[in-house]
Amino acid sequence: MDIARHIALIDELCHRPFPAGHGPSDVGAGTPGQFTAVLETSHGLGGGCPAKRAVTVEQYEKDRDALHERLAARWGEEGDPLNLQTILLRTDREEIPEPWAQLSASARVAYLWEAGGTGRWIALAVADRDETDEVRLLAVVTEKAPP
Repeated sequence: MDIARHIALIDELCHRPFPAGHGPSDVGAGTPGQFTAVLETSHGLGGGCPAKRAVTVEQYEKDRDALHERLAARWGEEGDPLNLQTILLRTDREEIPEPWAQLSASARVAYLWEAGGTGRWIALAVADRDETDEVRLLAVVTEKAPP
């Protein structure tokens, strides 16, 4: 993992204009009001060996934690990680805005900051809920505060 490259991308996304429509972007996906950047992705683990998947999830969690350390030094500790399970459970009875609904369907926890002076929120998460999909280390940059 290249921490400096990932932080530079997150910084760029904090200032880049959001796309006008939905679709893929050079970093992953973009929609009005948000970017979802895929920082790292596994290859061949969707529906593959559970043991290899577990090792990859553990490594991506360490990578997420390393990024968290660097970003927390800049933006401060915001407390405990955001428990996305509680947001996922709320989707049954209320409308959760994007990107939070999709992120809660993909990942279990996220580190979260409001990037000072930008009006944007940043979330770091490991998307590993869907065992038929690849494991991904994600950075979400959005103008919508978490629910």
